[in-house]
Amino acid sequence: MGIRKENSTNMLNEKNLMECDLAYAVCKIGGRWKILILGKLEQKKLRFSELRNQINGITERMLTLQLRELEKEGLLKRTVYAKVPPHVDYELTDVARELIPIWRELEKWAVKHKQLTNK
Repeated sequence: MGIRKENSTNMLNEKNLMECDLAYAVCKIGGRWKILILGKLEQKKLRFSELRNQINGITERMLTLQLRELEKEGLLKRTVYAKVPPHVDYELTDVARELIPIWRELEKWAVKHKQLTNK
């Protein structure tokens, strides 16, 4: 990803949005893939290939980018084992585990909303 200018409209809008705690939280877990990745790691550690195989439609590049972002945000822990071939595990951090009841409630809401909108 490219570097954005500090005074760009995009950067200014992001700074303004981050003043709202709810918008901040949604930005950290928002997007197409992040919540799916977090959900797959709810029960156990997984390797990159296991994650890729469990998430239909995600490319290796996108999975790599999303894992890096989640790690940077402190939601994932990445453990590298020094052996051949390389072995890397991903797992939720304690901060991410606090989100589990929240995303369970979002799931309940989604089921109700889908029924209301017939989607």
